[in-house]
Amino acid sequence: MAAFSFTVPFTRVAVAGGGLSPLFVGSGRAVIAALLAAAALAVTRQRLPRGVQWARLAVVAGGVVVGFPVLTSYALTTASAGHSAVVIALLPAATAVLAVLRGHERPPVRFWAMAAVGATAAVGFASLRGGGFGGLHWSDLLLLGAVLAAGTGYAEGGLLARELGAWQTISWALVLSAPLMIALTAFSVAQHPPTGSPTEWAAFAYLGVVSMFLGFFAWYRGLAIGPMAQVSQVQLVQPVMTICWAALLLHEPITWPTVLGGLTVIASAAVAVRVRLGRTSGVK
Repeated sequence: MAAFSFTVPFTRVAVAGGGLSPLFVGSGRAVIAALLAAAALAVTRQRLPRGVQWARLAVVAGGVVVGFPVLTSYALTTASAGHSAVVIALLPAATAVLAVLRGHERPPVRFWAMAAVGATAAVGFASLRGGGFGGLHWSDLLLLGAVLAAGTGYAEGGLLARELGAWQTISWALVLSAPLMIALTAFSVAQHPPTGSPTEWAAFAYLGVVSMFLGFFAWYRGLAIGPMAQVSQVQLVQPVMTICWAALLLHEPITWPTVLGGLTVIASAAVAVRVRLGRTSGVK
């Protein structure tokens, strides 16, 4: 979550100046990550996925390689990092629901209660900083689509990580989607040649190397250990961290309601994870 918490602020930095188009940021970061993934797979001589695993990797790629990066890049051309955190705070709940549907998990009622409290606290906290939902704008619809895409990619990727390995799963997804992302990047360069500042390029580099590649090593490993529905609630900490980084990078003030809301979100996540650990340790 520490790695992913920079994603929204750095995406905002990369697209806000207009030197780097949203399509270039959303697709180009995947091209950088795909090059790293291909090198890692080749050096370690990983075996190829088999049969239906390729179709499942396509689901992962559609969610976390194509869907979330591209949709958030366009949304953040107009939405602030704080407002975006309002919608993205729904991701833990979305991941939990999709994990239950896809992985046939049955978390205890206490988990669902704390997940609901955590999701409500996360949205409420982010609303204090982002101005709330107010009216539903096109950027909100893009962010909601990004949440659904990421939740799907997380749930399927967590299952695949149990078969292929954590870093191998994201690596194969990146390689599988590379032709499409290269084509989109080339199209974006032809339509809008990138002329970003050093700061924008630095943010773009982070998105490609960390947000799109290295961050998934630990995340998919955690989801693979599972149960995914419970592990996904660690994401409740992400909106807190995201808005803290946005305050430092984008100069948004932090108030006492922000501090109290952050503590509430972290406490909810901690209790949800504790429920998961307690239930797991009781299984013989």
